[in-house]
Amino acid sequence: MTIDLNLARKVLQTEADAIRSLMTSLDGTFEHAVQVLLDCKGRVIVTGIGKSGIICQKIAATFSSTGTPAMFLHAAEAVHGDLGVIQSDDVVVAVSYSGETEILGVLETIKRMGAKLIAITGNCQSMLAKAADVVISSRVSEEACPLNLVPTASTTAALALGDALAMTLLVAKGFKQEDFANLHPGGKVAKRWMRVEQLMTGGDQSPIVKMTTAMPDVIYEMSSKKLGMSCVVDERNALVGIITDGDLRRHMMGVANLLTRCAADIMTRNPITIRRDTLAAEALNILERHKITSLVVVDEAKTVQGVVHLHDLWRTEMV
Repeated sequence: MTIDLNLARKVLQTEADAIRSLMTSLDGTFEHAVQVLLDCKGRVIVTGIGKSGIICQKIAATFSSTGTPAMFLHAAEAVHGDLGVIQSDDVVVAVSYSGETEILGVLETIKRMGAKLIAITGNCQSMLAKAADVVISSRVSEEACPLNLVPTASTTAALALGDALAMTLLVAKGFKQEDFANLHPGGKVAKRWMRVEQLMTGGDQSPIVKMTTAMPDVIYEMSSKKLGMSCVVDERNALVGIITDGDLRRHMMGVANLLTRCAADIMTRNPITIRRDTLAAEALNILERHKITSLVVVDEAKTVQGVVHLHDLWRTEMV
């Protein structure tokens, strides 16, 4: 049996041509559809059946992951009780190339409930199209199937239109990378957009001493908080310096009677600081650039909010 790579290339070419043809057909109707979605006070219900139904599941997932609450409704299951999910403030996006499938069974309920209906169909004269508030054409000149039967180019076109709707809506809503990260807490994107305040050691666990604190007490604070350092604050609790394990080792070699000194004698003044809303990736960059292991997190008044340690970033697998 011979494998026909030329046929495979033709399939890809046909589907690519189908998407290219959609680009030239977009007009005010598409803008209207985006506005309907933008005005939606409820959820976006994406419905279809067969191959279109599978495409609908992906479209619904894309909406949900980009800040638009959405769900998939199987058109056949809808007429057996699942129509109850549709509410008056929802927008239904119905995908059907022919516009004449079982999806027609949900139209009466959609109209009765008062929900808006956007149709993505290859037949703009179909029953579905006539019932819709907005019709987006997904018509293709041919399927990629050699028999021109199996939904291929048409489902690709519907999927691309769903992505186009979701991405245009994303920008119109002002959806940001941070928002995306919040909706994907288990992924690498979330780690990249994690903030220092989510990782830092704060509150009573932050090692803090006064300038006048005796060195035995400084060493106890550093040891008990287990960060290898301590923040030093003045009488107004504003950060003035830090003492690290390295500082202790260096002063043991050059300072007589170290234990009789106070924190102000040993501390490194004007340490590098960051704010709690700093990105974890930026904090990592600062640590690596300055070859240090800890950063003090302060507010506008230089009050210590916490400490972020290199080990905190290791736990995120960023390092």
